[in-house]
Amino acid sequence: MLDQARLSRVTLARRPLGQRLVANFALALDYRFPRATQIVFEGTEHIPLNGGAFLAMNHTDRYNYWPFQYRAYRLGLPFTATWVKGKYYENKWMGRFMDSMNNIPMPSRGYMITTEFRNAVGRPPSEIEYRALRDLVDGDGALASSSSSFPASADLDRFLGPDRTVFRARFEALFDEMMRAVCELNRRAIEDLGLNVLVFPEGTRSRRLSRGHDGLAQIAQHLGAPIIPIGCSGSDKIYPGNSPLSKGGKVTYRIGAPIELDAPEVAAHRVPRGPLPFTTEAARRHGPSYSALTEVVMNRINDLVDPEYRRESTGELGARGAERFV
Repeated sequence: MLDQARLSRVTLARRPLGQRLVANFALALDYRFPRATQIVFEGTEHIPLNGGAFLAMNHTDRYNYWPFQYRAYRLGLPFTATWVKGKYYENKWMGRFMDSMNNIPMPSRGYMITTEFRNAVGRPPSEIEYRALRDLVDGDGALASSSSSFPASADLDRFLGPDRTVFRARFEALFDEMMRAVCELNRRAIEDLGLNVLVFPEGTRSRRLSRGHDGLAQIAQHLGAPIIPIGCSGSDKIYPGNSPLSKGGKVTYRIGAPIELDAPEVAAHRVPRGPLPFTTEAARRHGPSYSALTEVVMNRINDLVDPEYRRESTGELGARGAERFV
């Protein structure tokens, strides 16, 4: 499970051994046999040779970061650290693999609600219980003193305790502590190790580009690092299912010009370094600015993908409630 102690054990490397082993002994063969995989980079000159940028990519399938990392490695570009969901650290061995691949775990509010409830009650929350807890955590505080807003659940009452305001304050303190650790990992990657940090702003897989979340905008503003939009087209065809073996074919990565945070297009939405990213306070104070930057990033990605991957008016839906986090 990903908790504060586990998060503190995550280390990053300038030349991660896991990425090199996978590239040299797995992907090098897989992308040649039995069917060749062609990986095309357009706009390679936009990737900084000294790292220090966030790479924002659409997430069409389970493995679309592998061809990108492999081609970047072959071209001698900086290694990456990649944001991954906290649920991948539920299994000890999977967590170790994620560590070896230089990944940065991102424990979302939903993940923490689900795991905290499961640890206390012995099962994940139901959809109704999860929604009540999420509304309490995300709300303005009114729910904390209203018994009529909550479903009848002995497990939920026992989990929350007699004073919901105490639960909410404790949860916020725990989440803020986790986010400080996450921010430090990103800072180390960007500033100390010269890595580029790969992020999927959609937060979930979707063949067509869907809505972006503000987390990338928040931490990029906090660290003052540029965001490089990348459009991935074709990876879902070489990785159509859960198998990590390529079916062969062509995948194209179009790399756009960096979005500098002081550039005219986004300068009006510049946020000072002070607010801790991902927290309620940051969203309350600067939510519109984060959303505006996110929209710029998603528009850039949309322009870089083939027409069949461009966004529609509604995004694709995945799992609901606590199912997303366990």
